[in-house]
Amino acid sequence: MPLAPKTLGTALAETLPLHSALCRREASAFQRAIQSGDDVVVACTQERRLFSELAEQTPDATSPIHFVNIRETGGWSRDAKQAMPKIAALLAAAALPAPDPVTTVTYASHGRLLIVGPLDQAEQAAALVADALDVTLLSQGPGVAGGAQERRWPVIAGRVDALSGWLGAFKLQLTRGNPIDLDLCTRCNACVTACPEQAIGLDYQIDMGKCTSHRDCEQACTVAGAIRFDRTPETLDAAFDLVLDLGATPLVDWHAPPQGYFRLPNGLGTPEALQTLLRLREMVGEFEKPKFFDYKQKLCAHSRNEQVGCNACVEVCSAHAISSDKARQRIVVNPNLCVGCGACTTVCPTGALGYTYPRAPDQGLKLRTLLATYAMAGGREPALLLHSQEAGQALVEQLGRQAQLGRAAGVPARVIPVALWHAASTGIDLWLGAVAFGATQVVVLSTGEEAPAYLGALKQQMAIAQALLRGLGYAGTHFQLIEASTPAALDGALAALGQTRQQVPAQAARFAVGAEKRSTLEMTLDHLMETAPALQARVDAPMSPLAIPLPTGSPFGAITVDKAACTLCLACVSACPASALQDNQNAPQLRFIEKNCVQCGLCESTCPENAIQLVPRLLAAPERRQAVVLNEAQPWACIRCSKPFGTVKAIESMLGKLAGHAMFQGEALERLKMCSDCRVIDLYSAQNEMKITQL
Repeated sequence: MPLAPKTLGTALAETLPLHSALCRREASAFQRAIQSGDDVVVACTQERRLFSELAEQTPDATSPIHFVNIRETGGWSRDAKQAMPKIAALLAAAALPAPDPVTTVTYASHGRLLIVGPLDQAEQAAALVADALDVTLLSQGPGVAGGAQERRWPVIAGRVDALSGWLGAFKLQLTRGNPIDLDLCTRCNACVTACPEQAIGLDYQIDMGKCTSHRDCEQACTVAGAIRFDRTPETLDAAFDLVLDLGATPLVDWHAPPQGYFRLPNGLGTPEALQTLLRLREMVGEFEKPKFFDYKQKLCAHSRNEQVGCNACVEVCSAHAISSDKARQRIVVNPNLCVGCGACTTVCPTGALGYTYPRAPDQGLKLRTLLATYAMAGGREPALLLHSQEAGQALVEQLGRQAQLGRAAGVPARVIPVALWHAASTGIDLWLGAVAFGATQVVVLSTGEEAPAYLGALKQQMAIAQALLRGLGYAGTHFQLIEASTPAALDGALAALGQTRQQVPAQAARFAVGAEKRSTLEMTLDHLMETAPALQARVDAPMSPLAIPLPTGSPFGAITVDKAACTLCLACVSACPASALQDNQNAPQLRFIEKNCVQCGLCESTCPENAIQLVPRLLAAPERRQAVVLNEAQPWACIRCSKPFGTVKAIESMLGKLAGHAMFQGEALERLKMCSDCRVIDLYSAQNEMKITQL
């Protein structure tokens, strides 16, 4: 693998020692480095375990150690000699301080395992884990061989009404309606022998589809009394810590099932089954995982006044961790079910849901460091390859190995891999920010493990970001989703990235990505619009502000108001969560600030006159920050004191609707033309009105 220490050292402003056998004969150099107290970056992940063990055995080793892979990601490729800028960027990013710790979610498991499936398979699985776990079997038929004669574990059977929960907190609701009570059954097999229809298998349950009610089995079971055809179905509620599902139909059919739920659809004869059983044996005790999200209800555009607006996070979550609570104007995220995909934060238009592993400022700092170092080292046209840190990382490393063996081109020198917890955990704020920092392309790698909803969300967000850049005049294809599950497919897709040339701002941005998504987007848009080719062309030929049409689902846009239908009731103003719609305390006006609009649709669904429509777009002009009047009307003057209240149109509409009502006749109808104060005065001063004190 070619390396140029002087070139790399110049880009990183430090002297870099080059070692070729640091994990072997040069190990003493590593030990001296970690005794210095300074951060140490080891550009090798293959021997991470060995280096970690060596650090534990080294006296006075106080240096934080960071590992980074520069071999499969850069050095093992056909253009490895041109990869020094990328390698410098990877080293610089590895030296960044670790992000602040995040809140954790704790699970407690006592080892209560429910095994669901054919009884023969369930008993085989139980035999492999029963010494470590407290096993209960939920029988779904006898299987091929049926249950063993010896009953070694509790067995239940019946119709599963519900299975909910997560690791350490599963709840099973079961209806037992079979004539045979498995708690009383002694497996004497007398009923199996007595049944003329062979309706009883070695799961010791009666197949009611075959049974013709001879009741021979009931007579054969008089000693144990386990069979009663008049038994009333009963409900069983049980709690478990773990679930192993061997059934043909999954009890939980989510793409991302809860922690603690394991499914083996192909039975126990697969390598996957062995790995699963070994994992189950270890799942007793307390376990922690990161709390992957932050939620700020005040920013949420989900609901107002029990009207649902933005529902993007609820719809995209494949773990069923997000639910609507429109009565309280919020969504609820269950941290125990959340698996950290981050798709909810990607589609959230307001930033009410923020990703925390890592947080946006930390991820933004990493991207800016990568791109700035790459440019400083002389690199050109950088592309970021965002991939998951498990399947995606493994595929990138497989590609590097294939390139070293001469079977693939490998990761191109200008493509910088960036590992994420999940491929769906970034969105347009970081993608557009990366373009502002100098990236010509942002590519997200899908390896097939992602939920279909996630891929749809990524494609939609990329379409929005691409439409925005093209509308500003930046030519090319800046955002791509690569779907590849083999090194060959990834190799071809990465090679194809070089077929287009992308136009980006000449000067890289220097701002820091903030914690607020909308603030980051505004800074990014300001930078992109500063040198946008489409806006530069308008400097010499002034014309109307540039409005860029965007796809549906865009977090930017305007609204149109049908003035003929609008009564200026201002229900939309009270519903708007982003203060994009505003009233005027001095006049009947509906005002709008386009910069604030998140296109949640609450105004559209709230409007009683159906007078509002969403217009997804980006107004690339200063006017987007200014309040504009969408509708205004003549105020109605109180017929008693002349004080203005309401609008002529609204009052006339109300009078027309209530004119035929029995409660609003004569003077009562006239009072609707008065302000609130005058109505009270007129009511109490009227001589022909019956007062409550006279009743």
